[in-house]
Amino acid sequence: MDFEQQLIAWRRELHQHPELSDREFATTARIRQWLQQENVREIDFGLKTGVVAEMGSGEPLIALRADIDALPVEEAVSSSFKSVNTGVMHACGHDLHTSVMLGAARLLKAKEQSLPGRVRILFQPAEEIFTGAKQVLAAGALKGVQAIFGMHNAPDTPLGTLRTRGGAFYANVDRFTIQVTGKGAHAARPQEGIDTIVTASAIVTALQTLPSRTYSSLESVVVSVTRISGGNTWNVLPQSVELEGTVRTHNDAIRQHIQPQMRQLIAGVAASMGAEAELIWQAGPPVLNNTPEWAEFCLQAAVESGYHVEPIGPQMGGEDFAFYLQQIPGAFVSIGSASHYGLHHPGFAPDEAILAPAAHYFSGLAVRALEKVSASERQPVTV
Repeated sequence: MDFEQQLIAWRRELHQHPELSDREFATTARIRQWLQQENVREIDFGLKTGVVAEMGSGEPLIALRADIDALPVEEAVSSSFKSVNTGVMHACGHDLHTSVMLGAARLLKAKEQSLPGRVRILFQPAEEIFTGAKQVLAAGALKGVQAIFGMHNAPDTPLGTLRTRGGAFYANVDRFTIQVTGKGAHAARPQEGIDTIVTASAIVTALQTLPSRTYSSLESVVVSVTRISGGNTWNVLPQSVELEGTVRTHNDAIRQHIQPQMRQLIAGVAASMGAEAELIWQAGPPVLNNTPEWAEFCLQAAVESGYHVEPIGPQMGGEDFAFYLQQIPGAFVSIGSASHYGLHHPGFAPDEAILAPAAHYFSGLAVRALEKVSASERQPVTV
């Protein structure tokens, strides 16, 4: 089987057998088996799921990262490799990312003796729930790593196009839940209750004033309510309603301020209607800040690899790769996958032609990065 067909075969097997975050046991076993077949050594860091592989010897040490988990989405794509796990789908393309890095591992293994250092590849679990990167860091898998690189496919971007930027690239991701409590009553006699449906609706409307009227229109701020749950029949005002959503921004100062502002706003709206409301906050990944030098390095390597490179502004999606970049320099890139439907959609169907070029790109990038780090360490120090 030639290189591209092998990557496609790996991707299709992963796609057919997706697993949710922290449950990627069969996925881990498959990755481990495929790496063993390529004679790539594994390093055991005691992770429950996920695999850490390494090629080369000596110093320096750089890392590449793929994510391996899937989403709780029922697939709507008809294909010979459609998900066999009901309600679970690789709707974000982590099967692509894993196959790309498996391909990079095969290419790097073929020239292992000539590598000017070591390349460590992280097949990371639990990206979708934003705990996987923390697990990898806590296990010590990035100790000694001098630069790290990763990717995400971009369904709205043509094949053969690579984008990244220095500084803030992806937004922070915070999740919130709002518990609204009132007084249940018969729908025909609303005056006898405290209407949590009306209160929740007013809270949703009021929250939109934060990005539109509290912060400058030049700032990137998103407050989205994505779920409303309340009531169980048509003629009863429910005792409680639950809202859920997310806050995104690239500004750390706004991230710190918006939670207490939301809490004050929610409490005020609820109190004005005689209800109570509690805000429950779950902080997620921080802003993904690419090291400018390494972002430019990735773009130069992309041009040399035949990619069309385009400028890109900050994106509102989030990535737990951001936790790595808080501790280690590096960069994250976006590569076009040309799907008609976007990420997390049940009809997501990326073009598999993304695989082989991306694998060659990351294997080449790894070698270039080792050479760059080695050269910088040989530079004489001026006193």
